[in-house]
Amino acid sequence: MTDDKAAKTSNKMWGGRFAAGPDAIMEAINASIGFDKRMAAQDIAGSRAHAAMLAATGIISDKDAEAIREGLLTILSEIESGEFTYSTALEDIHMNVESRLKDLIGAPAGRLHTGRSRNDQVATDFKLWVRDQLDAFESGLEALIKALLAQAEAGSDWVMPGFTHLQTAQPVTWGHHMMAYVEMFGRDLGRVLDARKRMNESPLGAAALAGTSFPIDRHMTAAALGFDRPAANSLDAVSDRDFALEFLSCASISAMHLSRFAEELVIWSSAQFRFVTLSDRFSTGSSIMPQKKNPDAAELIRAKVGRIYGANTALMMVMKGLPLTYSKDMQEDKEQVFDAADNLMLALAAMEGMVRDMTGNREALEAAAGSGFSTATDLADWLVRVLGLPFREAHHITGSLVALAEARGCDLPDLSLSDMQGVNADITEGVFDVLGVQNSVNSRMSYGGTAPEQVRSQIARWKEILA
Repeated sequence: MTDDKAAKTSNKMWGGRFAAGPDAIMEAINASIGFDKRMAAQDIAGSRAHAAMLAATGIISDKDAEAIREGLLTILSEIESGEFTYSTALEDIHMNVESRLKDLIGAPAGRLHTGRSRNDQVATDFKLWVRDQLDAFESGLEALIKALLAQAEAGSDWVMPGFTHLQTAQPVTWGHHMMAYVEMFGRDLGRVLDARKRMNESPLGAAALAGTSFPIDRHMTAAALGFDRPAANSLDAVSDRDFALEFLSCASISAMHLSRFAEELVIWSSAQFRFVTLSDRFSTGSSIMPQKKNPDAAELIRAKVGRIYGANTALMMVMKGLPLTYSKDMQEDKEQVFDAADNLMLALAAMEGMVRDMTGNREALEAAAGSGFSTATDLADWLVRVLGLPFREAHHITGSLVALAEARGCDLPDLSLSDMQGVNADITEGVFDVLGVQNSVNSRMSYGGTAPEQVRSQIARWKEILA
């Protein structure tokens, strides 16, 4: 189709209001086909449901509905095979599909738009597209959680340092650390499921903004498209973009969690830590340093949160000043959502792959777990539990013993009983039962604690949740 012909076609579809086609600048700023063609499958699904409803309610004939159905299936096949030609003069995916439908079936194509508007049509298409992304988001999170569970199960009793301020704090288990991320991504999963349930109302049939005088059946089209119900207010239905904002909000929080874990993988895989080895599939080499193995996938995941969070902010800014109902500003609601969805799914898949492939270095983890006087809290707790000291006094005694060990160049378990009794005469041989890192983690039996038994209990709980 030539540009002149496309412009004339566009004018005909708009009716007689405009005598001439838009100039190049107006066409460029007005067109959205360059990005909203990603919603082609959703647009055709919505049109098929609408046409079937129009026939069922007697608004159009069964013959016309069948012609529309066959024509739409042909267009879908053309799009999927790459044979469909898009025109910027026709502005968007909706007009491109309708124009091609007219080429294919003639006059019946003009009946398809009965009882609807582009306003409810685009809201429906976009909501269907976002719903598909939420489903993919759910699957990606579940795959990542399963990979983390496998790591947790394999190392449920491995000891490693737990950190605060990135300083050694107390010994924990590898499984416990992996399960911390299971909880984070589990909450992300809960947000996704909540968002999907909340957004699953159909805008179709709200028409331009006020509904329609045709005797349409909105419950029928809602059911056909997998919605729970039609949206209850036509003004809200065409102007609502909460569903896209909620998707971006969920994506931003999850991307932040991905970034936190990516940061740990970058640190852990360094020569200074050697806690994990990342597979070659998710690492790269250096162009001049042959010994280097760079955690590029983790670093790129760490950066994705900026794009995803930026998309959330951008859409907030688009929507914040819009009166009801539709304004052309809302054409700017899709590109950032598309970009965020693409980058989120890529980051989830990359993280899941890294977690599945990575190898924990048990020896390095255990060696680090015993450094930095990591069992000092266990010593203080023992003084309270066994000797009945107030915790603040126990804290002071422990600090003195840490200072002594530091001066001797050894760790707490390496001090002799007489050394300890020099600080507090009541300390007995039993104190050494709590000073080893394995003893420390085994003792943390409180619910949600780091003891291997607790870790295995939480793994079993999450397996039940996912099942």
